[in-house]
Amino acid sequence: MEKSTDRPDRPLKERRTYFDSENRPVPQHRDRDERPAAPRGEGREGRPVGPDSGKPRYPHRPAADRSIDMLFGLRPIQEALNAARTLEKIYLLRGTKNSMTQEITELAKAANVPVSLVPIEKLNDLTRKNHQGAVAFVSPIDYQPLDNILAGLYEEGKTPLLLLLDRITDVRNFGSIARNAECMGVHAIVVPSRGAAQINGDALKTSAGALNIIPVCREPNLKETITFLQQSGVTVVACTEKADASLEAGSVDLTGPVAVLMGSEEDGISPEYLKLADHKLRIPMAGQIGSLNVSVASGIMLFEVLRQRLRAGA
Repeated sequence: MEKSTDRPDRPLKERRTYFDSENRPVPQHRDRDERPAAPRGEGREGRPVGPDSGKPRYPHRPAADRSIDMLFGLRPIQEALNAARTLEKIYLLRGTKNSMTQEITELAKAANVPVSLVPIEKLNDLTRKNHQGAVAFVSPIDYQPLDNILAGLYEEGKTPLLLLLDRITDVRNFGSIARNAECMGVHAIVVPSRGAAQINGDALKTSAGALNIIPVCREPNLKETITFLQQSGVTVVACTEKADASLEAGSVDLTGPVAVLMGSEEDGISPEYLKLADHKLRIPMAGQIGSLNVSVASGIMLFEVLRQRLRAGA
């Protein structure tokens, strides 16, 4: 077959010449393979590609593990409970029933560790590892028994100041509250086993190290805890905007053994706990917004306790 190169009388098609911004000719490459390779990390038209592009190459894959303080697998969690390691929370695959899951549930209940039955998607979101339907978070702190702390305070001749937190779920709020509590002389923070913020690295960082100093007590039933404190001579004071008495009036003596009760970010203190409280106080405000952030409110309440005690020389 006749080729175009065999017919010299037919002129070859000339290539168009291109010029750059300074009117210099830009060399054209005859073959695709001669084109200069795009810089690493760039694709066509200089678009970034790869792991550094800001867009995941495999969006269907779960994110990397968000915490190094994690256990996965039934046997490791069972051994951790038997070794009395402090676990923050345990997630078990919903619908799984065998001797090991039953033992984990029983050990967790005895150790006051909350257990949640979740779908497989939740577990896959927590870790990419072979979790076998079980994931647990190791607590960065060791929880203390409230009765031991209270008895120790009385034996040392100290006036107990405790902080009860009802369903504080925001990790940074919890860290800020712990920082307030440590600065204002609180002897222990009491949280419920369920519905409380997970104490993790973010909480420790926000607390500015206070969670490494102040004891934290995890109680299975705050209602019973309030009753126990009252029977032990501790006055429970609830902070709520629904109260008639205002904090600045000084109508409540806070120089004795006191437990300040703070409610959740969403709906405040549970009604059943409000009914049990010895006193209810509201923080006076002059603005148009009707409530404060719980960490700010806790700081104001604890400052009033400290102010009264300093004035009384307690």
